[in-house]
Amino acid sequence: MNAESPARQVLAVKYGHRVTTRAESYLNFHLYGEPDADLDIDYYFWVIRDGGGVVLVDTGFAPEAGDRRRRVHYGTPAQALPELGIAPDDVSAIVITHGHWDHTGNISQFPRAQLIMTEAEYAFWTSSLAARAQFAAHSEPQEIELLRQARADGRLTLFTGQHTVAAGIELTEVGGHTPGQLIASVATKDGGTIVLASDALHFYEEVERDRPFAVLADLPGMYRAYDTLAQLAAQPRTHLVAGHDPLVRTRFTRFTAEAGVTTGASATEVTDLTRPRRNP
Repeated sequence: MNAESPARQVLAVKYGHRVTTRAESYLNFHLYGEPDADLDIDYYFWVIRDGGGVVLVDTGFAPEAGDRRRRVHYGTPAQALPELGIAPDDVSAIVITHGHWDHTGNISQFPRAQLIMTEAEYAFWTSSLAARAQFAAHSEPQEIELLRQARADGRLTLFTGQHTVAAGIELTEVGGHTPGQLIASVATKDGGTIVLASDALHFYEEVERDRPFAVLADLPGMYRAYDTLAQLAAQPRTHLVAGHDPLVRTRFTRFTAEAGVTTGASATEVTDLTRPRRNP
């Protein structure tokens, strides 16, 4: 991983929150012999920006979907990005890590952006199997229709295995959580790598204590994804970014705006992933 822009920033934007329980979040939690407890879930989308443009990784959930599902939310990407000095039209590409509702909302805010996802993910969510209750509970039909329309418009890039978005931004299909779940590896100016795991890793504990998440399409595939992430994390100057873990905001440094850029107008919290506090 090299050839990245020295000005590249990778940011995690927290736009929502929920309190659930450990028993609800981890598969067969009773096997661990531990008492249940509350568990905080953060909702993020991610921004990669450099001299070559702006790439979003996921677009969060739509406010109406969040309200219906009783999630606290603070704003959409189109509302949050101007606080970072980014106009929505500056976004050239959106990486869709998987088809769940909290990652595919608000796509319509970026009508000019190219969308990128795995072939397996698109094929699954546009199939009849995705309408079965255990899967349908985690998607929004109108958002899947937007993906269909984007493909018809020639605005959807599908891939299998690996895909290069731009120099130093590599996507890898891992599966497990969903049929075509992907992760994004982003080169940093110190020669290291930031791995945006999205929901291949909701919480660091999944890899660090080998505890699968409760929502999954393929348990062996989820374990293999954890192995892949663990191998990546063992490499020098490589930092994993979990998809929903509040620890992201303690393992990395809070974003400090550049002069002339106003932040804080909303309750969103932005974390600078290029400034780790310690190696996870």
